[in-house]
Amino acid sequence: MPSEADSPAGVEPIIPAPLAAFDIVAVASSAGGLTALKTVLSGLPADFPAAVVIVQHLDPRHKSLLADILGRHTPLDTVIATNEGKLRPRAVFVAPPDSHLLVNADGSMSLSHTALVHFVRPSADLLFESVAAAYGDRAIAVVLTGSGVDGALGVEAVKKMGGTVVAQDQDTSEFFSMPEASIKTGCVDFVLPVDEIAGALVRLVVQEVTDG
Repeated sequence: MPSEADSPAGVEPIIPAPLAAFDIVAVASSAGGLTALKTVLSGLPADFPAAVVIVQHLDPRHKSLLADILGRHTPLDTVIATNEGKLRPRAVFVAPPDSHLLVNADGSMSLSHTALVHFVRPSADLLFESVAAAYGDRAIAVVLTGSGVDGALGVEAVKKMGGTVVAQDQDTSEFFSMPEASIKTGCVDFVLPVDEIAGALVRLVVQEVTDG
């Protein structure tokens, strides 16, 4: 990395830009998820070079303010995912209530109102499975606090395609059923307290350009 000593007088040193070792981080949460999501997102830097996609189980009868709330806790651009919208780095895309969210290999997103999966819509399993198919070993799946087993089948798909899986630990989960179901698959690479997940994602995703 260039230093000030290497730069001519009066010229700002060039700071290498981060490169992404992964293209997408897919996050799933349910009961207790708002607090966990705020904790994770608040620890990601503004130049986080991957797209973040979130499925949070929500009451379908009410308009969701989740993207607005999360946007107050992160420097990343935070928006509701839209049908045929495009993923991009340094941004967070939140599944709308009562719609499954899928991602495609061309970087686009698709919303679907197909049947409930494990009694929920949006489904972590469907998101994770689409992420695995589209991004393979450049995908990370994260399972946060929640009730039920949504996400367990999806993390198996992510792991099968060479991706990486992170789960919140029991001590910091308000509801441990979702992380526990994923951990029991044997496909989880890291089980971490919620306040350590952002740092782990940065270490996994961000690669600094060096002089080689």
